[in-house]
Amino acid sequence: MPSYTVTVATGSQWFAGTDDYIYVTLVGTGQCSERTLLDKPLYNDFERGAVDSYDVCVGEDLGDIVLVKIEKNKYWVQDDWYCRYITVKTPAGQHLQFPCFRWLVDDKEMVLRDGRARLPQDDKTMVAKQHRKKELDSRRKMYKWQEWQPGFPMSIDASKHKDLPRDIQFDSEKGVDFVLNYSKAIENLCVNQFMHMFQSSWNDFNDYERIFVRIKNTISEYVMQHWKEDFMFGYQFLNGCNPVVLQKCTKLPDKFPVTHEMVAICLERDLTLEEELEAGNIYIADYQVLDDITPNCTDPCTLQYLAAPICLLYRTVGSKIMPLAIQLSQVPGEDSPIFLPSDSEYDWLMAKTWVRSADFHIHQTITHLLKTHLVSEVFGIAMFRQLPAVHPVYKLLLPHIRYTIAINTKAREQLICECGIFDKANGTGGGGHVQLIQKGMKSLTFRSLCFPDDIKSRGMESVEELPTYFYRDDGNKVWDATKSFVSDVVSIYYGSDEVLQQDHEVQAFIKDVCSFGMQDFDYCEFPKSLKTREELSEYLTVVIFTASSQHAAVNFGQYDWCSWIPNSPSTMRRPPPTQKGLTDVQLIIESLPDRGRSCWHLGAVWALSQYQENELYLGMYPDEHFTEQPVKEAMEKFRKNLAEISMGINARNEGKRLPYYYMSPEKIPNSVAM
Repeated sequence: MPSYTVTVATGSQWFAGTDDYIYVTLVGTGQCSERTLLDKPLYNDFERGAVDSYDVCVGEDLGDIVLVKIEKNKYWVQDDWYCRYITVKTPAGQHLQFPCFRWLVDDKEMVLRDGRARLPQDDKTMVAKQHRKKELDSRRKMYKWQEWQPGFPMSIDASKHKDLPRDIQFDSEKGVDFVLNYSKAIENLCVNQFMHMFQSSWNDFNDYERIFVRIKNTISEYVMQHWKEDFMFGYQFLNGCNPVVLQKCTKLPDKFPVTHEMVAICLERDLTLEEELEAGNIYIADYQVLDDITPNCTDPCTLQYLAAPICLLYRTVGSKIMPLAIQLSQVPGEDSPIFLPSDSEYDWLMAKTWVRSADFHIHQTITHLLKTHLVSEVFGIAMFRQLPAVHPVYKLLLPHIRYTIAINTKAREQLICECGIFDKANGTGGGGHVQLIQKGMKSLTFRSLCFPDDIKSRGMESVEELPTYFYRDDGNKVWDATKSFVSDVVSIYYGSDEVLQQDHEVQAFIKDVCSFGMQDFDYCEFPKSLKTREELSEYLTVVIFTASSQHAAVNFGQYDWCSWIPNSPSTMRRPPPTQKGLTDVQLIIESLPDRGRSCWHLGAVWALSQYQENELYLGMYPDEHFTEQPVKEAMEKFRKNLAEISMGINARNEGKRLPYYYMSPEKIPNSVAM
């Protein structure tokens, strides 16, 4: 009697094992096996991390095995089970792999295809076609679009983490409990002693140093020592937390009437301001998107303020970026003076502090939340809705949306919701952050997510002009390596552009992102279809790069650059100055966050800068969704390229007080999971 050996691997994460009954049915081109209980007497099957083998006897050969059906039935109480993979050894000695990497919950069944990736046009049999359709029909019922706020990218239709499909939940929800993590952070940072004085101001900058001395690291200490200096202010536009706002300025906007006489003392090349503009030595950071945003008013005892400043910067002969002029509103006039380096020490410091606070808000809400977290969720939902597990694009993207929908759901549940943690410390809390995202969506285009295009659109591409723009240099290398890898995989499955055009599943994925995820907003310019393999390679590179490298670049430096609170105030408690000559150190202290909000701010930037336990970094694919050798070779080539990039970055950083490592592949997680 023919016998097939079925090997079942259980996941190693917590609670992956099960005591429930597990049944298997082998579906061949000739016939099916009987439904077989996988059980070894006196043996505890399906323990966490176990690999168990069983014999499935059949009356006659089943033909080619095309599907494996797994069923789970309750033994005592419902006990979820995580199956990594199943292998089948045929009577002829052939070994077939059936990747799973999914949870079985309740009394459910799961049908697996073998590990070879297939486009929809590759499936010729009715069984295979029906399997694809049934899987997608089921997924679309689980992964539904929902508009969390008007004008936002669409999100998952789930109000709480526990409502999500089990496959995309965190293994341990406790690990991403924002309230718990922030509270722990405050305690670990030894700042909880100040929480009882929530609304009281610090006495002076030495007070900030008192809480900072036990929590500093190399970069944050350097920031503390040099935050008042113009070179540090300018450097952060290149390599700080938010290295995406600076752009070359070739003509001053009418709303920012800076004259040559105002800044002549700062210019080094014996050129007029107009000539410096023409020569490409002037840059601008305009925070117009903050104009008319409602400040946080959730605490009636403490007024909070926002500003929408404009900052002009100058590239020195030594290629440093130095501030030239700052206007704290979008409307020039007597009540909106232009602050200059030649002003009094505290007038100039106050103006720079307001710019740093504005930069903090843009970073947190638009650069970080909108353009990495929310966008990656859109890609993830569309992938689950439109691509079956056998599709090569699904296999390629799945590691890069790991936990993304879960972390965003948790954020909507605890962090950015009404009365959430965001309201406790941030000047844009209480609804201002919602307005910011709605306005930020106007500038979110598909091309803005293409890293080289964004750099070029801001006039920041010249290495000769800006030799220390490490975000650009490292990002370009990682982008190129990622696109090369994606192109290698695309070429394996798409022999021509016509094959891509006939792939109705990947075309549906592209359309779902634009028409539903991005709500078909005219200004987003996301494609609705793709015609060439080059277009597909670029699109998939955007998905992977946004979720991995771009998120890492704007997330994991938050503690480095924002833990010294005067450098990145999360709120301001006095209005921006409307006259020169009135600012002293006391006014600056009274404007900065009070003790309680400082504690929440520190807890937030510390918690957000931590990596997940068992983090998977760029190029690490331990779950073998692909079984084909050419893809494995492409992955190995990718890892080699990434390792070379990391080595170069480490060599450059050696001995530096201000190392830049956020785009080093060895520090880039695969997905947005924090």
